[in-house]
Amino acid sequence: MKIRKILNNNAVIVNDEGEEKIAIGSGLGFEKQKNDVINPQKIEKLFVLKENEKLQQLLLRIPEKHFTVSEEIITHAEKQLNTELNEHIRVQLADHISFAIEREQNGIQLKNALLREIKVLYRQEFEIGLWAIERIKNEIGIEMPVDEAAFIALYVHTMKVQGGDIHETVRQTTMVQTMVKRIREYLNIAIDVSDIAYERLVTHLQFTLTRAKHQNSHVMDEDMFDMIKQKYMVSYHCAKKVADEAYASYGVYLPEEELGYITLHIERLRTQ
Repeated sequence: MKIRKILNNNAVIVNDEGEEKIAIGSGLGFEKQKNDVINPQKIEKLFVLKENEKLQQLLLRIPEKHFTVSEEIITHAEKQLNTELNEHIRVQLADHISFAIEREQNGIQLKNALLREIKVLYRQEFEIGLWAIERIKNEIGIEMPVDEAAFIALYVHTMKVQGGDIHETVRQTTMVQTMVKRIREYLNIAIDVSDIAYERLVTHLQFTLTRAKHQNSHVMDEDMFDMIKQKYMVSYHCAKKVADEAYASYGVYLPEEELGYITLHIERLRTQ
């Protein structure tokens, strides 16, 4: 396997059986030259992507340490989740991490408006995010706020889904946040985000939106649904408001069958 181009000390472009690939491994490019033969056993990762060009540009643009720590985060995430993450977003994650480090170095901190929802909806990914900011602190010497752990959690969650789209992940999480806000305003109550009822509501809303996206709703017995509407009238009207908001703001239709389950979660929250 011959080197065609050196990107940095740990990344090179190689010719592998007539196909250009990006090879990554500790010291792969160190003191090497074009046409040098590399030991395949030293290659930790080999990329053949449609985003190959983007990855090349990224490796030339961002500091080597930033990409290395990003790869360490991905490796850790794969071990924790026991799954191989979607490679197509790793460029975005490395780019995000590098930009976040630069922001911190310039004294600019971004608040994550979805922090509460992310901690509940993507608990395992958030733990990975916390590990990531600790790793960045140890490797780069930059201390990140907990908000950054939540940003990284969004990327990790998206990478878990084949063909995942970070914008869709943010959109759905924002929708959940908006729906909870409407519930709080309609009922005029303070919601304890550490309460199990809040966690159950948020998780249920996320699954409801996922089912709505795939047009696969929960089926509830008609008599049971009528009973819930009559018994928990305030919570049902609140659920209707939430459904109307989802349709008006995001174009997502929640069928009647789903409202019964949402009503039960709202009632539990309301009567805590």
